[in-house]
Amino acid sequence: MPSDLIFSLREVEIKFGKKVIFQNLDLNLHKKDMIALVGKNGVGKSTLMKTICGEQDVDNGIIWNFPNLKVSYFNQKFENINDTTILESLKDLLNEKNKHYVDIFCERLNLNKDSDINSLSGGQIRKVYLIRSLLKESDVLLLDEPTNHLDLECIQWLENYLRDLNKTILCVSHDRAFLSNFTNKVFWLDRGRLRVSPNGFKNFDKWSEELLDQEYRELRNRKQFVNIELEWANKGVKARVKRNEKRLRRAKELKTQLEKDEASYRSAIKSLKPQIAKKSVDQSKFIAEYMNVDVKYPNQKFKVFEKLSIKIAKNDRIGLLGKNGTGKSTFLKTLLNEVKITGGKLKLKKNLEFSYFDQMRNDLNGRKSVKDILVPSGGDYLKVQGRDRHVCSYVKDFQFDPKNVNHTIQTLSGGEQNRLLLAKVLANPKTGLILDEPTNDLDLETLDLLTEMLSNYKGTLLIVSHDRDFLDQTVNKILHFDTNGKVSLFLGGYSDFLKSQTKKNTNKSTKKNKNSNDKSTKSLKLSYKYKFELENIPNEINTIQEELNIMTNELKQSNLYLENHDRYLAITKQMESLNNQLKMKEDRWLEILEIEEKLKNE
Repeated sequence: MPSDLIFSLREVEIKFGKKVIFQNLDLNLHKKDMIALVGKNGVGKSTLMKTICGEQDVDNGIIWNFPNLKVSYFNQKFENINDTTILESLKDLLNEKNKHYVDIFCERLNLNKDSDINSLSGGQIRKVYLIRSLLKESDVLLLDEPTNHLDLECIQWLENYLRDLNKTILCVSHDRAFLSNFTNKVFWLDRGRLRVSPNGFKNFDKWSEELLDQEYRELRNRKQFVNIELEWANKGVKARVKRNEKRLRRAKELKTQLEKDEASYRSAIKSLKPQIAKKSVDQSKFIAEYMNVDVKYPNQKFKVFEKLSIKIAKNDRIGLLGKNGTGKSTFLKTLLNEVKITGGKLKLKKNLEFSYFDQMRNDLNGRKSVKDILVPSGGDYLKVQGRDRHVCSYVKDFQFDPKNVNHTIQTLSGGEQNRLLLAKVLANPKTGLILDEPTNDLDLETLDLLTEMLSNYKGTLLIVSHDRDFLDQTVNKILHFDTNGKVSLFLGGYSDFLKSQTKKNTNKSTKKNKNSNDKSTKSLKLSYKYKFELENIPNEINTIQEELNIMTNELKQSNLYLENHDRYLAITKQMESLNNQLKMKEDRWLEILEIEEKLKNE
């Protein structure tokens, strides 16, 4: 057994009643694995995590783990916290080694450690539990949708933190960019099988398509063989001897199994393509015009935003970006007439109506059924695209089993609840569609389907999301909210916005360097002091990383530990030294970047 193996499942079977979740499942976790766990909602991702952390028993099979293996599990269901403050809620995990991390984590996640627990939002409570998971002493870190309710800065910080963490990580996330930026392996749960890619999530799409293409070719070849067998068997059946009758039965059995496998394959590649209702829209160019608009809540010192002047045209596709608390939700509420402006002028098109996807799922009553939500007036039919559709037919578009339409909302997973709310909102969307964090808790397949669905939507679209890849594929404008109450409009998706910000910062730096006052001259000297390091450290990091990759590949040789133990020890020792160097280089680079940013703002 390889020395870096820390956890293993062999031929594991897990059943819930008659439903088989896993059968003959094999899985290995190694030291410093950073794994993206992907698969459709309901395939067993959470069950697998619970099995690894010991919360879920197996019906059959073998579980092996390294002695005294410690596992930390961040899941989507939390118990109530009875402590008075955030700091109090973390005290049971604190020691001399990690207590200083509380300040770091709270700062990075925009939390005040002295805040009253009862005053926190649901998203802030999630952050507290994320901190608990990060603080807990562990060898394996299990993360189930850790980026939900995090803004972009928080997500990017978490990426960097996890990348430097000396632990095995297994992560479920809908955020493609997040998974791509730190994982080095993929576990794909597909129809009860675990498929493993050693190349990280960046290559998942290409790898999974190749596997499905291979499966298609195999099915096609099997179909040709079965057709030949059946054609032969159906000729002169009356003259068949017993042996040939067996061949006929076997051909029919092969056909039956083939049909099952083809259905399974179609299910794996099935795309969600519900038709969006096309409503006639007013021919006027703009649906909303903000003219020097201010918004300030009573008893608050600062304005949420001020002097906002933008126009929203019909069919605009706008992504809203900014830290939590910068006014994105408030802005949407002004469009919905739920928040009144306190200064300036706001012109809204007459009879403007929005369909609204609420990330808090306030429209979902846990005691009601799926059918009740979609057909609140009763009956079996709802209006979709102006025509009647049976509720069982409609839920299939959103990957629900029609047999489960009478299940209550409280029995559904977070991802299933989001899919249901999307089904409700998109059944007959109005001329405007507002989606507030629609990707939370969705699996990657459903996320792809939602993206395709929105590409066919013809109305005005506003999306609040911190999913960079999703925004790149769905919007053509970015509305950015900063912490000073300023709101700016940018053309393009998230990547275009990022380029514009980089260019802006570069121009600002160049302009500052051209100033000839004493202060700027001093700053120029300081800039040049670090310029050489800034330019050269990335190359040094790449060199170290290449050396580490070579050594990692050598260690992967299954017989190295047994055949050349001295070489194995030498490599591991050298890798430890290189990892320390890598950490120092990365820390130094980040330190200089912070210095550079401070100089820009002086």
